[in-house]
Amino acid sequence: MERLRKVIEESDTTAGRVFDLSIQCLIIVSLITFSVETLPELSEKTQAWLRWIEIATVSIFTLEYFARFVVAKHKVQFVTSFFGVVDLLSILPFYVSTGVDLRSVRAFRLLRLFRIFKLVRYSKAIRRFHRALLIAREELILYLFVTFILLYLASVGIYYFEHDAQPAVFSSVFHSMWWAVATLTTVGYGDVYPVTAGGRIFTFGVLLVGLGVVSVPAGLVASALSKARDLEDSQVARNLLAREEPTERDDI
Repeated sequence: MERLRKVIEESDTTAGRVFDLSIQCLIIVSLITFSVETLPELSEKTQAWLRWIEIATVSIFTLEYFARFVVAKHKVQFVTSFFGVVDLLSILPFYVSTGVDLRSVRAFRLLRLFRIFKLVRYSKAIRRFHRALLIAREELILYLFVTFILLYLASVGIYYFEHDAQPAVFSSVFHSMWWAVATLTTVGYGDVYPVTAGGRIFTFGVLLVGLGVVSVPAGLVASALSKARDLEDSQVARNLLAREEPTERDDI
């Protein structure tokens, strides 16, 4: 049992790395199969092949789920954890929709997209990104709060400048929010735009603020990623020292 746990939960061994890479490849195959199924006018032979690939991948994912459940030290905690829920949702649509031809039930097949989140477990880069988000969590929450305030102020401002000139487009503050979102994010779809001099001057100011709105989170995440990398490097260094200490004591 302990050997199985090391293969499944630890990736610092050859067997563990092979297991992780195999599951990653199966996830990618499953996602590609899901996308191919949406192509129109597929032949019956192709549909049959896709069906068998789906059965094979789901079978392996099911075995993986139960194996993780068996080796988990805290089984309830595993089942209710993020990855436990993702693993369950990634296989559940297959068993729910099998043999049932109801449109309402077919909607559960969309949950197959949760398989892409299974890749998170096997990616050190994604785990590092998650750690960076935790480091910059407070700053990002403050940034979102300020962004919503700016969005509201921009909506109110453009409403008062453009309502009289374009009552159908800027009929309320809520209708003006679409323009505010497109302008603050510097997307500028061009479907809603000011025509008055005051509205255009106001838009220029909003665009300048929008440049900062776009760049701030990038800087926060970049700084947090650097801190996460430093924490990871320091952890690796501590692990190496811990492994070398027993050897040095044996030599003495």
